[in-house]
This record gives sequence, C-alpha cells and structure tokens, in this order.
Amino acid sequence: MEELRPRRLRQRIAPGPGVLRPLAPGERPTLKTIAEMTGLAVTTISRALNNAPELKAETRARVQRVAAEIGYVPDRTALRLKTGRTNVISLMLDPHDEVLGFGQSMVSGIAEALRDTAYHLVITPNFGTVQPLELVQHIVRNRMADGLIFSRTEIGDARAQFLIAHNIPFVSHGRTELATPHPYVDYDNEVFAHQAVRRLAGRGRRRLAIVLPPPNLTFGRHLRAGFLKGVAETGVAAEIDPEMTLDSPPDAIREAVMRRLAGRTPPDGYICPGDGAALAVMAGISDAGKEIGAEVDIVAKQTAQIFRQVRPRVDAIYEDTTLAGLEMGRLLLRRIAGEPAEALHVLHGPQISS
Repeated sequence: MEELRPRRLRQRIAPGPGVLRPLAPGERPTLKTIAEMTGLAVTTISRALNNAPELKAETRARVQRVAAEIGYVPDRTALRLKTGRTNVISLMLDPHDEVLGFGQSMVSGIAEALRDTAYHLVITPNFGTVQPLELVQHIVRNRMADGLIFSRTEIGDARAQFLIAHNIPFVSHGRTELATPHPYVDYDNEVFAHQAVRRLAGRGRRRLAIVLPPPNLTFGRHLRAGFLKGVAETGVAAEIDPEMTLDSPPDAIREAVMRRLAGRTPPDGYICPGDGAALAVMAGISDAGKEIGAEVDIVAKQTAQIFRQVRPRVDAIYEDTTLAGLEMGRLLLRRIAGEPAEALHVLHGPQISS
C-alpha cells in the first residue's frame, strides 16, 4: 500500500514582487524559505537581513519585507553556534520611583539606536530579588547577549569590573571611578545641583535641603559635590537628611518633609534630583500647611515633562533620558564593532532655561 503523505504547497516566484507561497502547517520559515520566495541566494538573504551595505537598498528592503510577511525569526541558538554571536542587546532595568517613565524613555532611545540593525533588545528587569552582579554573570555565562546596558552605577561597580575582566562589550548609564575606562553615558548631576542652589539662593532662600540617592551610587557623589559647591559660593545654610534618600518610598519622603517643616529653622528650599521625589516633597510641603513659591521653593530634575502640568508651578531642569538611551545604544554598537572604550564617553549637560 502506498503511504500517503501531506504534500507541501510550493510555489517559486521570480525575483521581484510576487505572490508568497503559503507555509505548511507547523513549518518554520528559514533563510532557505526566503531564498525560494525571492530567487536570491541564501547568503544574499543573510546579508540583506543584516543590512549589509554592499547590497542595494531595494534588495535589502525586499528581503526584509518578505521576512516580515512570513514571520521569519532568526534561530538564535544556531546563530550563536555558527558565529558566536546572538544579535541580542540586554538592558538590565532596575524599576524604581526615583524617575518617572525612566524605563520607557530609556527603552525608546535604545530601540531607535538599534533600528535598521540586526540587533534586538531584550529587557531583563531586576526587582531586587537577586544581586545585580548575579544577573550580569547569568547573561554572560549563558552567552545570552552580545552586549549589555545597565544603570545606577556604583563607584567601584562590580558589574563593570566583571564585564571588563571578561572583555564583554557594555555601556553604563552613569560613571564609575574604576581605573580601567569603559563606555558610559551620563548626566552632569554636579552641574545640576550647583545650578539648583544658585537658583534658590537667587530667590532669597537661605536654608536648602537636597534629597540624595543612596551613598553607594556614583551620581550621589556628583550631586553632593555640586550642592556643597553652590552652598559655599552663595553662603546659604544647608542640610542633608541621611534617613531620606531618592530610594525612600514616596510616603516616607512626604512624611519626613512634613516633620522637618514643623521643626525649628526648617528649610525654605528643596532640591529634588528625581520627579518622583519632587512630587513627594511637594505633597509634604502642602500637607505641612506651607505654600510652594511663597514660603518654600523647589528645584526639581525632571525627565517626563510632568511639571508643566503641576500647579503651583515648580522650577524644573530637564534630563533627556530618551537621548541617553539613544546614545547608549549607539556607543554599544561601536564598542561591539571594536572601538576602544576610551573614545566612548558621553556627558550630557543639564538643559537650563532662565
């Protein structure tokens, strides 16, 4: 008896626009599938999907259009075995209340940098259940990405040390104080804090408080330096509450501000290096019966443009985290391509308007 097998419907098309053959049930599109549908060689298909500049733009566009229409997804296991690469960029994201919309804007910028490249972005969130270094080690030891991006850097960041030691491309959002240079994109928090003090002093405020991040984070050192520099220049009094940081829950910040404003010689100016902390400070001022702009002023660092909608108006200095993501993506691609780390540093200045 002749064994009956389901026949796969095949239809070759000539090079150029044509009708794509339907895939058989369960068939996974491959490079060969795209080659059959376009009449191009498998090697050409591979180069087109990787945006090889030597191919005509119309050829790359046509191959990529066919791949998208039939749902082609690269076999990352096979790619890793063949080339040692994954075409994956891993973003280790630390969700926190310090900056509103931080993750969304950062991802948006990185995704724009990777657009029209062979790389895909994979987000690895860290909700505090494991140490950040453990996540890095897991990704590296399992060869899950060609490059890594992370934020909230520490002065002697263990993640950076591990990646440098293993020669793994990475970019950090924030600097470290390691002797070996590494790629980074950072915001000049020292300038921000210095300018914030000068603004508050210019409005006649005489006792200033700042909400700093935990002391292990590098940008906290920069904020403190700028704050103290501004205090020395203007002659205002200053205070730092060691029990209240940017990582404190918003309710804890609000309650701390209320208690302080009810005490002796309370601050009449607050510097808030994060939108979330600024909203909590505003709530504390209001709940203490004080009026923002009359009895107490605030200078906030904003990333989400939210203070345009807040009343009473709050003085805000902008940090573009979407641009930071874009720059980190670009630097990481350059690092993967072999550029030296010494050339891959970006420091964004605060966008200050009068």
